[in-house]
Amino acid sequence: MTVQDQATDAPVSDGVVLTEVAAGKVKSLLEAEGRDDLALRIAVQPGGCSGLRYQLFFDERQLDGDSVRDFDGVNVVTDRMSLPYLMGATIDFVDSIEKQGFTIDNPNATGSCACGDSFH
Repeated sequence: MTVQDQATDAPVSDGVVLTEVAAGKVKSLLEAEGRDDLALRIAVQPGGCSGLRYQLFFDERQLDGDSVRDFDGVNVVTDRMSLPYLMGATIDFVDSIEKQGFTIDNPNATGSCACGDSFH
């Protein structure tokens, strides 16, 4: 998988990483929506029982200071306030009998709540 930083057009070794499986799922969701102008935005917001909550959503906006990374045609956008909390985080997609959905493995999270919805 080729990962490029759109600001410098150089390979990326840090920041948020989207696995091939997750990139494929995002592509299929975008195709189902009939949209090719959207990016996957990941943000960290105050909330949840552990203090911070992840937000993953499709976004057509680009804000000043956004980090934009291309993962095989899928743009992942992170705002400048969330990026320090997400450096080195990996977004994957799991589809098993026990669980289905996007997962975030974040080395910056020192703990999370029992439901896994928030972290600190």
